[in-house]
Amino acid sequence: MTSAKQDVIRDRIEAELVDPLATLGLDVEAVEITPAGKRRVLRVAVDKDGGVTLDDVADATRAVSGVLDDSDVMGEHPYTLEVTSRGADRPLTLPRHWRRNVDRLVKVTLADGDELTGRITATGEDAATVTVDDVDRQVAYADVARARVQVELNRKGGTP
Repeated sequence: MTSAKQDVIRDRIEAELVDPLATLGLDVEAVEITPAGKRRVLRVAVDKDGGVTLDDVADATRAVSGVLDDSDVMGEHPYTLEVTSRGADRPLTLPRHWRRNVDRLVKVTLADGDELTGRITATGEDAATVTVDDVDRQVAYADVARARVQVELNRKGGTP
């Protein structure tokens, strides 16, 4: 399957999943289709404020499966469906990603090449406040080339 055709299928699947998952309070974060021998693996990543539980993943799996059963988008070829949470390694690309990670440590690469590592202390629609070495810094989302949550073994406040 060509990459362009796969992109069209992925975009169509995502469009068909947005409303059913929104009724469950979930956002579609990513849809990926990868070959796996004679099958394909369809991965759907979901997220919501407060984090995703196993029950949320189970509900989302049933909803996604129902949408796919009622649609011809995956065609006749066999596939395996995986529904998962967004994961800590996903980049922060939307204001909601920043909002959902308040109090987390992030590494940010700005468009001008500067890098900073600090804790998200506040967010808005256009920018976030990141505290770097006890100094608050406004980071406009438009100025961010890349941002990722950093895994902390000894998280702020002593909580894991």
